Amino acid sequence: MKKLTYIIASLVFLQSCSNKEGGKQVKLEGKIERDQLAVTTKIPGKIQRILVEEGQQVQKGDTLVILEFPEVDAKSIQAQGALDAAQAQYEMALKGATDGQMKQLNAKVAGLKEQFDFAQKSLDRMNNLLKDSLVAQQKYDEVYAKYQGAKNQYLAAQAELADVQHGARVEQQRMALGQKERAMGAVSEVNVVAKERYILAPQDMTIENINLRVGELALAGYSLVSGYIVDGTYFRVTVPESKVKDFQKGAEKTLVFPYLNNQEIKARVETIKSLSSYANISTAYPDFEEQETLFEIRLKPVDSQGSRDLLTKASFVVKQD
Repeated sequence: MKKLTYIIASLVFLQSCSNKEGGKQVKLEGKIERDQLAVTTKIPGKIQRILVEEGQQVQKGDTLVILEFPEVDAKSIQAQGALDAAQAQYEMALKGATDGQMKQLNAKVAGLKEQFDFAQKSLDRMNNLLKDSLVAQQKYDEVYAKYQGAKNQYLAAQAELADVQHGARVEQQRMALGQKERAMGAVSEVNVVAKERYILAPQDMTIENINLRVGELALAGYSLVSGYIVDGTYFRVTVPESKVKDFQKGAEKTLVFPYLNNQEIKARVETIKSLSSYANISTAYPDFEEQETLFEIRLKPVDSQGSRDLLTKASFVVKQD
């Protein structure tokens, strides 16, 4: 590999010397490039619809592809059902009972109160008879026992009605509220995942490739759509160390485009970086000495609107100052 690199450098060097000897000025050429963009999915799913075509220009936020998530749809139904059930449990804990249950409890309390009142009257009569020794003690004890039973039943019914009227215990209400919030979290999680079915354009871009078709499986991280950023046009040219002084960062250069009948466009030097291999040379006919370091010059058009229609990979010539 080192030998091959040396041969290439030698050939270029000889060509350079030949050009210099003949007094011929070598054109410094470069290539039109564009920043690329790949749109991927976070969650595996099948391609349901493709809403764009290759070559189409889209804006940020436009829907490119719609995915199908059968498992997410099923979980959405389950999560919504769990939320509805938790909501009903929470409302029941707050309210305590339904209208029908309240009517039954009120009727129960009223019935036991009548039994208690009757037992009270019976006990009063027995007290008078017992004082006059007209009834046996055992008979009195039997009536008193019935009175106590009626009294206890009536008090228990009143306590049950009071609990229902004030709702469930605070602990039960908190437990029902916790179940409701957990169900709401599950629904929110499913909704977030469901939004991932819509693959949106992250920036203004031109669609270059659509890598899958309807019905195919899209794996997480796989590039569904790729293209170029609309305002991502830049120009790349390779210069030797001896000429890098002509490309100061921020300086403006005039670029000539042969395929556009030598139309000129102004561009500004954005970055300068050294190259480590000859494979990265973008200049068509580099003029450099063998020992010289090569630098890649990246220029951005001064007028981004006027450079949108330039053909990617087309050549240009840096106009000599």
